[in-house]
Amino acid sequence: MHRVFLIPRKPMSVKVAVVQEPPIYLNRDKTIEAAVAVIDQAASEGVSLVVFPEAYIPGYPTWIWRLRPGEDAELAAEAHARLRDNAVSLTDGDLQAIQDAAARHQLTVVIGINELDTKFSGTTIYNTVVVVGPDGAILNRHRKMMPTNAERMVWGMGDATGLRVVDTPAGRIGSLICWESYMPLARYALYAQDIDIYIAPTWDFSDSWLATLCHIAKEGGCWVIGTATALQGNDLQDDFPELERLFEPQEWINVGNSVVVKPQGAVVAGPLNRDKTILFAEIDQEEARRARRSLDVCGHYSRPDLFSFSVDRRPLDPVKFSD
Repeated sequence: MHRVFLIPRKPMSVKVAVVQEPPIYLNRDKTIEAAVAVIDQAASEGVSLVVFPEAYIPGYPTWIWRLRPGEDAELAAEAHARLRDNAVSLTDGDLQAIQDAAARHQLTVVIGINELDTKFSGTTIYNTVVVVGPDGAILNRHRKMMPTNAERMVWGMGDATGLRVVDTPAGRIGSLICWESYMPLARYALYAQDIDIYIAPTWDFSDSWLATLCHIAKEGGCWVIGTATALQGNDLQDDFPELERLFEPQEWINVGNSVVVKPQGAVVAGPLNRDKTILFAEIDQEEARRARRSLDVCGHYSRPDLFSFSVDRRPLDPVKFSD
């Protein structure tokens, strides 16, 4: 009779920090300082991954949902100018302090930014999420491919160059921004890259959004992290144009509802509601692999003989110069 010895599986659990604190609104430099302080705080808790909300630097342009077309044109122009002046240029190294903090603590940072296109126009802003590795290098830059409704007044449409899943010590990470997660083919493009952790920075805090995140965790067999900025009217700077008309000081513009969902769809942390703090959770990469044993939509549960799908990840530059 032969004995069977089971070798214990090496733990692959890591601690993550999901940030729900507000930025220093429309102030790039001070928001970056605040983000570095949050990274330092999270590092003291032994985390391997820190996740910030959508458009965190220097803040989500929430005024777009309250302006009146035509009547508020001057106000929209002034707010956009302030956002542009405080947007992030990656080519100019504006994120270097964040990169240095990630390297100092040897952890991965995922952060949403308003990214200024300094390569071509110098004016267009993109809603971008950046993954910074534990050596401080930028591993990926994904620009939101389809801004939603009024967001198109502020952001350009990104291409698919950043539709990638990247290796980190915390696991294989990919991200779609807010309602990009309602684009089935965009989700599938991430699933097809052996994703462990699907990060969904957002401005949506609805019950239906939470249901979406649980669905994605089940569909993709991956961990899902959702995070939005907990923001009140008094978090906006006092000199914001027509502040009192647009926002009440104590109103919750966004309640946050940061959440961590495990593969198969169960919520394990959050939703964190009306609390300007950090949500912590433990995740295990191995659970994603085990979840896909019975449902792997890009593997044994796919039908490539019936369906085909391709993604063009080439940069879609507006101009090509030949000198």
